[in-house]
Amino acid sequence: MATKININTSVGNIVVKLYDETPKHRDNFIKLAQQGYFDGTLFHRVIKDFMIQGGDPDSKGAPQGKMLGTGGPDYTIPAEFVYPKLFHKRGALSAARLGDEVNPERESSGSQFYIVWGKTFNAGELKQLEKQMEMQQEQEVFTKLAKEHHDEVMNFRRNRDRAGLQELQDRLVEMTKKQCKEMGKPKFTEEQIETYTKVGGTPFLDNQYTVFGEVIEGLDVVEKIQNCETMRGDRPKADISMTVSLVEE
Repeated sequence: MATKININTSVGNIVVKLYDETPKHRDNFIKLAQQGYFDGTLFHRVIKDFMIQGGDPDSKGAPQGKMLGTGGPDYTIPAEFVYPKLFHKRGALSAARLGDEVNPERESSGSQFYIVWGKTFNAGELKQLEKQMEMQQEQEVFTKLAKEHHDEVMNFRRNRDRAGLQELQDRLVEMTKKQCKEMGKPKFTEEQIETYTKVGGTPFLDNQYTVFGEVIEGLDVVEKIQNCETMRGDRPKADISMTVSLVEE
């Protein structure tokens, strides 16, 4: 039976279920909830038609104007992408994280999370996103191969061997094409297309951030929060605090 968590906010209740397919994130969220870690924290970052974010311990009692979003425990959680089964539909509970440039493994924050609101997309927009996903896949494969051939690259550069460098680059491009062909083009599933065109979400975050649960009650409260008035740093003008606890079955 899936674990249910109650997020009691100052504007209403949100109940989420945690996925068993993402056990590290599930167990961590349960642990923090049982410790009272989230109690008194705020939804400190809210972006209309996108998502609501919380879980920063530094937001407890934070004065107006304080920049938030960098707090958390002294650990991260390895990414648990269960894609395309778990995706960024409206109401998805996902883990925040630092960007790829400092966090190439896409490890999750130890405590910060967000709940997706997003928007609906038409078929043409989803096709365009698939093209972007394809380009991103190629870039990631090429970058990985370039890292594996780092010593070769540096050697050619030291020797100012432009011909050698060009030959290596051409080889890496061919290897990239071959690997991407074997991987197959990224495509949205029928379930994703149905959901993103009729319900909404943030498909451009898929396979980038770990989705580890979903809202099963209180989506109207999420809507209310994402519609709230915000100020600098996307912090709500009126604080929206929470207490988080396990739902006893």
